Amino acid sequence: MIYSLTLETALLLTGLILIIAHAFALWKPAEAKVWLRAFPRSAVAGFVLLGTAAVWSWILIRTIDLGEFSNWRTRILIFIPIATYLSWRYVDEFLAVRALGMVVLLLAEVLLESAWMRPENGRLLLVGLAYIWIALFWIGMPYTLRDQIAWLTKNEGRWKSAALVGIVYGALLICLRLTLHRSA
Repeated sequence: MIYSLTLETALLLTGLILIIAHAFALWKPAEAKVWLRAFPRSAVAGFVLLGTAAVWSWILIRTIDLGEFSNWRTRILIFIPIATYLSWRYVDEFLAVRALGMVVLLLAEVLLESAWMRPENGRLLLVGLAYIWIALFWIGMPYTLRDQIAWLTKNEGRWKSAALVGIVYGALLICLRLTLHRSA
């Protein structure tokens, strides 16, 4: 792989990101809700996330072993920028959501790779989170994120509960990181 993120680092970074994002949602709920409601149709977020997914995919295809598909490498490397441009130009409906789905899939691969072949049961919390991200299916059905945001922001109890769950889950990942012992 082009990156070698250890399970320990993946647990720590994921936990910190979850805590920071959900603490902000708890601390500034009005601003977070406004931003979340506007996100699915945000042209700027769509452009940034699509660019991120394109660059990440291009670097990944450029550097990984494609095995029996290695003869396709050049064609795929040419296709990625073309597909990115065509997506940006013609798929403006929920582009931010679709691009977020692409980035989440790439990120899930990093998290799954960090937990690969590790014997610790704590890795399953990270793996489970990655599979939940994959299952959200925002690329093919982007309106689902809009609906999820609408449901979540509809009442204060859901919002606070989701923020607290995110903080607790992040703290749990960090605690796992601190107590994880790798057998030699």
